[in-house]
Amino acid sequence: MLKTWRDFLKEDDGMGTVEVILIIVVLISLVIIFKKQLTDLVNSIFEKIVSQANTI
Repeated sequence: MLKTWRDFLKEDDGMGTVEVILIIVVLISLVIIFKKQLTDLVNSIFEKIVSQANTI
C-alpha cells in the first residue's frame, strides 16, 4: 500500500501548469469573496483563545 501511495505522489503527468494556475486562481477568488467572513471568524477564534488563556 505504501508503494502505491508513493507511486501516486511521484506521478505528475496529469498535473499541468494550467491546472495548477486555475486552482490558485479559484483559491484566491474564494479568499477575496469571503474575506469579511474569514476575518470575522479568525478574530472570533483569537478572542476566544485570549479570553480562555487569561482564565488559566
